[in-house]
Amino acid sequence: MDKKLKIYIINGPNLNLLGVREKNIYGSFSFEDYFEKLKISFRSIELIYFQSNHEGELIDKIHEVGFNADGIVLNAGAYTHTSIALADAIKAITCAVVEVHISNVHAREEYRHKSFISKNCVGGIFGMGMEGYKLAIDFLLSQKSADFL
Repeated sequence: MDKKLKIYIINGPNLNLLGVREKNIYGSFSFEDYFEKLKISFRSIELIYFQSNHEGELIDKIHEVGFNADGIVLNAGAYTHTSIALADAIKAITCAVVEVHISNVHAREEYRHKSFISKNCVGGIFGMGMEGYKLAIDFLLSQKSADFL
């Protein structure tokens, strides 16, 4: 029996408030509702979701899964713009990480234009709404397929 590919979605601070917070920027769906749709779209892989408002917990999770996962989709929220420690955690692991942001951070406040984590990720998706998570998973799966060619 073939082992299912395992992809983690890790969300950072305030993303637990999706569907409630700033609907004009982030939409009206909770991430938990969207995650159920993702699991239906990607039945052939194992998707695991983790969210924390605490930087150390995000780092611990990346350390925990980053050597065995087939990929990580990371929306680090505001830590994107402030956390060298999170950037170092991504750099330390062996699996690919795709940076995702629901909003187009480059069209927002100046301080959101700088990402400390981008240089340690394989790529980034910005401003595509929740669909960015699906695009990131598709990319990771395409990379895994290329590994087998």
